[in-house]
Amino acid sequence: MRNGCIGTKGGRLARHAVAALVLLLTVVAVTLGQSGASLAQQGTKEVPAAASPTHGMVPGNTLGTTSDSDFWRAVRQGADGKVSIPDKKAATLVQSEGELWRAVRNGPLALYASWALLAMIVILALFFAIRGRIRIEHGRSERTITRFVAVERFGHWLLATSFIILALTGLNVMYGRYVLLPIIGADAFGAVTAFGKYLHNYLAFAFMVGLVLIFLMWVRHNLPDRTDIKWILQAGGLFSKHLHPPAKKFNAGQKLIFWATVLVGLSISLSGWSLLFPYTTHFFGGTFEVMNSVFGTSLPTPLTVVQEQQLASLWHSIMSVLLICVIIGHIYIGSVGMEGAFDAMGSGEVDLNWAREHHSLWVEEVLARRKGAGAGATQAAE
Repeated sequence: MRNGCIGTKGGRLARHAVAALVLLLTVVAVTLGQSGASLAQQGTKEVPAAASPTHGMVPGNTLGTTSDSDFWRAVRQGADGKVSIPDKKAATLVQSEGELWRAVRNGPLALYASWALLAMIVILALFFAIRGRIRIEHGRSERTITRFVAVERFGHWLLATSFIILALTGLNVMYGRYVLLPIIGADAFGAVTAFGKYLHNYLAFAFMVGLVLIFLMWVRHNLPDRTDIKWILQAGGLFSKHLHPPAKKFNAGQKLIFWATVLVGLSISLSGWSLLFPYTTHFFGGTFEVMNSVFGTSLPTPLTVVQEQQLASLWHSIMSVLLICVIIGHIYIGSVGMEGAFDAMGSGEVDLNWAREHHSLWVEEVLARRKGAGAGATQAAE
C-alpha cells in the first residue's frame, strides 16, 4: 500500500510537470507569434510575415520585398532610380564603372605609361651614345638663311611652353604622390599640386591657341609628297654621316611630328574640354554611335554623363603620354641631337650649310624666289 501510494503520488507529479511544460511552451509560442505579427506590420504590408523563402521572397521582409537577381544585377550595373534632390546623378545607387576606372588608371595605365616614357629616354640615350651628335658635315659657313619668321616662332613657343607645363603638371597628378611627395613633404606637395592644377586648367587654352596657329601656318608645308618616300627609305640620313636626302621646308620626319602633334593635340584638347566643363559634352557617346552605324560594332550607347567623364579622363591620359613621348624625341633632335637645329626656333636664322644638308629643296626654292625678287639670298652672319 505504501509503495502504491508513492507510485500514485509520483505519477501525479509527473503529469502535473508535463502539463506545466506544455503550458509554458504554449505561452512562448503565442508570444513569438505576436512578436512576428508586430514585426510584419512594421515592415512592408504587401507581403505576409510568414512568407516562404521561395519564389524570390525574402524571409521576414527584413531586406525588402524581393531578392530578384535581375533587379539587383541592374542596381549593380548602374540602373537609375528616382531622387527628389536637384542632382539627378544621385539616382544611380551603384556606379560600377568607377571601380573599373580607378583600377585601370592606377594599374595598367600608370604602369605602361611609365614604361613608355622610360623606353623613349633609353632609346634616345642609346642613339646618342652610338650615333653621337649630328654635326654639320661641311662645317658652319659665314652666311645664314631665314628659317622661321617671328610669328612662326611665337606660335611654336606658345604651343611648346604651354605643353611642357601641362605635361609636368599632368605627370604630377599621376606620379607625384610616389615621386615628389616623399622628397618635399606633404605640405609642399599639396601646395605645388594645387598651384599646378590652376596652371594646367588655364594654360590648356594657350595650348589650344598654339595648336591652331601652327596648323594654319604650316599645314600646306606638311602635306605628303614624293620626296618623303626617299627620305623615309634613307631614314633621313640619321644613321649615316654622308647621306642627306633632299627635303622641302619640312622633311618626312618633321611631317610625322607635325601631324602627330595636331591630331593627338586635338584629341587631348577635346577630352580636356570635357574635363574642364564636366557633364556638358557627349564626345564618346556620339563617337560610339557613329562607329556602331558605320562599322557595325557593338559599343555601349548611350553613355551616362559620369561614364563620359571617366572615359575622357582615361583617354586624356593615354593621348597625353603618347604626345609626351613624341615631343621628347622632337626636343632631343632640336637641341643636343643635331648641331644647328635649335637656331631655327631660336633666332630664326640657320646656317646655310645646315639648311642645304637637311632641306636642300627648300633652300633652292628660297634662293630662286629671292633671285626673282632681286634680293640677296643670304646675309652675313652676325
